[in-house]
Amino acid sequence: MRLDLTPSAVDRGGYGDAVTPWENPGWRADALAWATRELSGAGRPATGEWRARVRPWSVLLRFTVADGGVVWFKANPPGSAFEAGLARALADWVPEHVLRPLAVDTGRGWSLLPDGGDDFRTLLAREPADPRSWEAPLHQYAAMQRALVPHADAIERLGVPGARTTDLTGLFDRILTESTQSTALRPDDRTRLLALRPQVARWCAELAAAGVADTLDHADLHEGQLFRPRPGRFTFFDWGDALVSHPFCSFLVPARQAVRAHGPGVLPRLRDAYLEPWTGDGHTAADLRHALRPAGRLATLGRAAAWGRLFPGAYTSATSTGPVETAGSLLAILDEPPV
Repeated sequence: MRLDLTPSAVDRGGYGDAVTPWENPGWRADALAWATRELSGAGRPATGEWRARVRPWSVLLRFTVADGGVVWFKANPPGSAFEAGLARALADWVPEHVLRPLAVDTGRGWSLLPDGGDDFRTLLAREPADPRSWEAPLHQYAAMQRALVPHADAIERLGVPGARTTDLTGLFDRILTESTQSTALRPDDRTRLLALRPQVARWCAELAAAGVADTLDHADLHEGQLFRPRPGRFTFFDWGDALVSHPFCSFLVPARQAVRAHGPGVLPRLRDAYLEPWTGDGHTAADLRHALRPAGRLATLGRAAAWGRLFPGAYTSATSTGPVETAGSLLAILDEPPV
């Protein structure tokens, strides 16, 4: 069926001034035509009701389909257009840990994904507070990262940015230069960061010496980025911020979330749940725990880099979301990480 170009609702969050392809009627018509054609080809034709969620880093369309379910269309900006191809590849490499796309257009950075149900954040809000809630997902996520180590080069060939452990000092330099040029970084903060550079290089060397291979880093693994399709099983999604980097950089975001919810006493068990899959490579638990500290510092670089992956022209001011968030994420490298 041909869908009306007007959705039943448009959610812009707090980003009403951001410019995205959504503002272009021709783009909307093309996206709807592709989505409805692919849905029909997958045997799940759209019923006519659909909604939009528009952000500077993605456009999401939510379709109801004839079998009563929900399917999501996602459009990425050029900086994260790799996500469509990455999602398809992950479904082949680690199918038990991810959603399998119904269709992808890698050239345009479009994908159609089945609904994963309620995300982990929604489930946590319904259940009694449990400091151990992150243990199982972190253990499974680490197992997935370890399984993807042999695919690290192939992941980069899909367009996922490389931020290899030995290259993170260069990434620090690039982000610092760009933040200074955008004027989002205050001169005194720039001075503090410049003084930190020798330590950044030492952290990189220390992390590389741990001997854990680079692999896929989600870079933003919070409660809204995973599902629990059944008790004890988790699936991970939303790879638009991903990097090929040191795997332990992934621990920073969930560690922060857990500390906010339960306090720092939650960290030892979560840390050990995450690290356990890596002990199979001959590393001692003590060495792995030691490596988490420099990884926690350097993980802020991936977060800072991700804020550059917005739709072109989404913002033009140095005081807008992208530059400000980039500078703020870079400054977080000055803080002791929760490890």
